[in-house]
Amino acid sequence: MVLSLDSPLASVPGVGPRRAQQLAQKALATVEDLLYYLPFRYEDRTRFTPIGELRPGVITCVQAEVLTAGLVGFRRSRRRVFHLAVGDQTGILYAKWFYGDYLQRVFRPGQRVVLYGKVEEDPYRPGQLQMVQPQHEVLSGRREPADSTESGRIVPIYEAAGPITSRVFRRLIFEALERLEPQLPDPLPKPLLERYAFPDLRAALEQAHFPEADTDLDQLAAFRTPAQQRLIYEEFFFLELGLVLRRQRARQARGIPFELKDSIREAIKKILPFHPTAAQKRVLKEIADDLQKPVPMNRLLQGDVGSGKTIVAFEAAIIAVENGCQVALMAPTEILAVQHYLYACQRFARTPYRLGLLVSDLPAREKNETRQELAQGDLDLIVGTHALLEKDVRFYRLGLVIVDEQHRFGVLQRLELIRKGREADAQPHVLVMTATPIPRTLALAVYSDLEMSVLDELPPGRTPIQTRWVRESAAAGVWESVRRQVAAGRQAYIVYPVIEESKQELKAATKEYERLSREVFRGLRVGPPTGALAKVGLLHGRLKGEEKEAVMRAFQRGEPQILVATSVVEVGVDVPNATVMVIEHAERFGLAQLHQLRGRIGRGRHASTCILMTPEEVGEPARDRLQTLTETQDGFKIAELDLKLRGPGEFLGTRQHGYLNFRIADLLRDHELLEQAKRDAFDFAAAQPAGFADTADYLRQRWQRRYRLAEVA
Repeated sequence: MVLSLDSPLASVPGVGPRRAQQLAQKALATVEDLLYYLPFRYEDRTRFTPIGELRPGVITCVQAEVLTAGLVGFRRSRRRVFHLAVGDQTGILYAKWFYGDYLQRVFRPGQRVVLYGKVEEDPYRPGQLQMVQPQHEVLSGRREPADSTESGRIVPIYEAAGPITSRVFRRLIFEALERLEPQLPDPLPKPLLERYAFPDLRAALEQAHFPEADTDLDQLAAFRTPAQQRLIYEEFFFLELGLVLRRQRARQARGIPFELKDSIREAIKKILPFHPTAAQKRVLKEIADDLQKPVPMNRLLQGDVGSGKTIVAFEAAIIAVENGCQVALMAPTEILAVQHYLYACQRFARTPYRLGLLVSDLPAREKNETRQELAQGDLDLIVGTHALLEKDVRFYRLGLVIVDEQHRFGVLQRLELIRKGREADAQPHVLVMTATPIPRTLALAVYSDLEMSVLDELPPGRTPIQTRWVRESAAAGVWESVRRQVAAGRQAYIVYPVIEESKQELKAATKEYERLSREVFRGLRVGPPTGALAKVGLLHGRLKGEEKEAVMRAFQRGEPQILVATSVVEVGVDVPNATVMVIEHAERFGLAQLHQLRGRIGRGRHASTCILMTPEEVGEPARDRLQTLTETQDGFKIAELDLKLRGPGEFLGTRQHGYLNFRIADLLRDHELLEQAKRDAFDFAAAQPAGFADTADYLRQRWQRRYRLAEVA
């Protein structure tokens, strides 16, 4: 049976219904999926070592004849071990497999076999060499070393998928390649294949899975062979082509051009809490220029913690509202949405704008009233969470969508909110914000369809934060420093990674709240010795929305003086009087998360300190993270390291959305190919040479499934 790339995996010999279901859990459903499932490393099994030349400690490949085979039991145990003796003209080698009962059906005397593994001396029989749990292949019968998937070649090693081992993957992929149609259509444009001397698709797949014996092993390990480079480039090229086509389509859409009059400029000045930085002025101009165009703005606003992104977004909101449109600001969590709403109420207090809040925890009656006001045009700015995406939420005239912490939303969710504002073929402008600075490589891959604005300057009055890393043995000194800050009239955060105690023996916020209140800070007074007793508050994700809001409002008013919290305070909490943060079990937090938490302090005129407290012993990755935090406050440097430590899916927090689900490419390893592929994709889309329509059609058919992104065009 001849297979195509679109053939279901059930067409491949060896894939039955059960195995097909197991492969589907790894997102492998077609022959194409299987063949693009590349090895993560390779083993050189091209040379067979004579048994007489074997030495302990060496990993090697042996071809020999089976002399004896059978199970050996133990007197005092039900466990049995399968023993094998093989020989060639130079000697005898022994092999053993624990729980190897199934091998009775595999080996028999007289067979020619290949064993691959580490040679070691039998501790019970000095001088006798053995392999324990070696990989094996029986060569007797139709399969000879020339077409073996296990020996006599450079052997691909695959990541297992549940019960489907690397060995099974080798056999399935070998069978699929054997039956694949001879003339395989190549999706890459021919000029690009010729420019880079890439092999055609079929040759690339064959060589990437089963390299020739003379292939450079170092190049294979670095994914730098022509076959591997071609497949990586292909994945990047079609991602970037899809993004540029989506960008072209967005520029063809009709937007709502806003006017920017002197009266609007004056309205903007009224809400500013401080003189804007040069960076804020530059970014606002970039946004304002976009808003005046008859095409929808699609802009990413990124900046470090405390750089003033929210106030810039509010300035953009004024432009929209003054032009008779509504603004929607969507945040990923209720606590952040509430914080944005409260800050908006504060900043817009001197304006006639009407503001609303829509989150899931609101009473049904209040939500219904808010929805009605929104649909009738009685609200100018609505702040909310995913609740804004509900079907019964309608806008009167939505002109600007602001999405905060975009990486916490799926791309389709952003588009769903945008669609609510489409009217008469016009669609709203979009401003995407993130407080997680995005490394350049990641920005190329994820946000090529957006214009970029960067706030790289902190507002005036912000003092640098001193960051210290201490062990738990220094806790007494840490609590004393907190007491001094509170006694001086300042406030403090104490952050824990979990709410309740767990088997991991982590300190829990609820239990520590009780201990800190009753013991550590008992009798602590605010200000002079005659001041009021200090209070300790508790904030975590399981509190109801109104409870979280009440705690945060109280903390912003200055009481409690100490807030025990989980990572719900990571974003959106703005208390200028808070000057100290203690993060217990800091080794449990990610690098970007620690940086975000630290950004909750240092927001006023007083010097601030972040204390990272850990057990006496922490692992090397955690040490690297903590050391980095103590050495720099540069969010972009931290983001670069965080990307290297966690990879793009974890970095963006989008693994649950399947976003950036590269099959072959690696953003860090292959960044040069990514940049080249982006340039080529943009040039290809601009020139639209012969064959462009076919390439675009190919992409449309595979875009959603391959990259898990929204429609191309």
